[in-house]
Amino acid sequence: MSVRTAIVSTAAGYWTSAAGETHRRKAAERERKTSGAPHLVDAFIDPADPYTLLLLQLLPAFAARYAVQIQPWLVGPPDDAAAPERGLLADWSRKDAGLLAARAGLVFDPNLPTPSADAVSAAMARIAAGLDQPDWLDDITAIVTALWNHRPLPAGPASDGIPAVMAGNARREAVGHYLGGVLHYGGEHYWGIDRLHYLESRLTDLGLNRDGPNTAPLYAPPPDSAGPVGTPKGGVIHWYPSFRSPYTWISASRVKALADAHGAELKIRFVLPMVMRSLPVPKAKRKYITLDTAREARRLGIAFGKVADPVGAPVERGYSLMPWAKAQGRGFELAESFLRGAFSMGIDAGSDSGLKRIVTMAGLDWKEAKSLVGNDEWRSEAEANREEMVRLGLWGVPSFRVGDTAVWGQDRLWVIDQALRNQ
Repeated sequence: MSVRTAIVSTAAGYWTSAAGETHRRKAAERERKTSGAPHLVDAFIDPADPYTLLLLQLLPAFAARYAVQIQPWLVGPPDDAAAPERGLLADWSRKDAGLLAARAGLVFDPNLPTPSADAVSAAMARIAAGLDQPDWLDDITAIVTALWNHRPLPAGPASDGIPAVMAGNARREAVGHYLGGVLHYGGEHYWGIDRLHYLESRLTDLGLNRDGPNTAPLYAPPPDSAGPVGTPKGGVIHWYPSFRSPYTWISASRVKALADAHGAELKIRFVLPMVMRSLPVPKAKRKYITLDTAREARRLGIAFGKVADPVGAPVERGYSLMPWAKAQGRGFELAESFLRGAFSMGIDAGSDSGLKRIVTMAGLDWKEAKSLVGNDEWRSEAEANREEMVRLGLWGVPSFRVGDTAVWGQDRLWVIDQALRNQ
């Protein structure tokens, strides 16, 4: 490992650690007190985003529980760099919002089409006219609900939505995010209802929970498994990982545990990282993903943070060994070892010494592996896996499939568990 790689890995370890998070939070609170600012939560409202509608349904209870001010911002969709597969994103978001709504007891019909551009523009004009009104939350919720249900918008004033969207987009960019349906407080972002519990915990620690410190979150993250399986039904879990994805790393041991519990075969369908498929990942997106992975890893008890980014040749070197490892029945072990090394141990897979450690940790023979490093036999397999993902309506990792049920995200393993139970 080079000196630079070692320094970057060590710095990343602190930045993503609980100590690093605490340091940033204390600094934000000192700055707030010094400036005399209130406890202010930014709410980025994109009426065309289904996750925004789910968040709006929980915000009244959130506002009642926590002694904070909520500042609404009207925002547009993410730019092309942050949403390179816009059509797939729209379709998947609608489907995923339906899964989330059913789980959380909220209202969303995934079978209705995405609102038209004209309908969204009309909703933005209505929202823009009432952002500064005391009853903005009720009004915006009614507008976005009508929009997604393809009903006439509630009567009320309208204004040019463009200035409001420009202001909202500018604020969102200034605090370092790119999506709608996001809350921001004190330098941290909380996307949708999935991450709301992190903000609730933070505000409770600050003494801002009017209901006391022992209240359950408004939406708790579901466990990967609904409980004991009973008689395993078998089946197959298709796991679509990328060796450059931190989210993939924190899914690895969990998807294996799920497969083992159900007596299911785990098929590893590795794909190239997005940036190696000519899909951009902007800086703000990389930062959010890294910090979000860090807090999810801490919640799940998974080591994360000492990172040696394997983008490029290191990923290709790892993939070049996957067909061989799978032939020996050690495909998962190699994948997990590579991800562990890259995202929790700072191992440089671009060096022979680093890859040797990874191969050895996987219980494989380095002498044999070394002769195979750098071959291109894996490329057709990776491309076939990518093509299958696209046919499933997915493009990001990690994704998972059981039968006809396909989902994207390390936090959707509960859907896969249910699909296995329903076989």
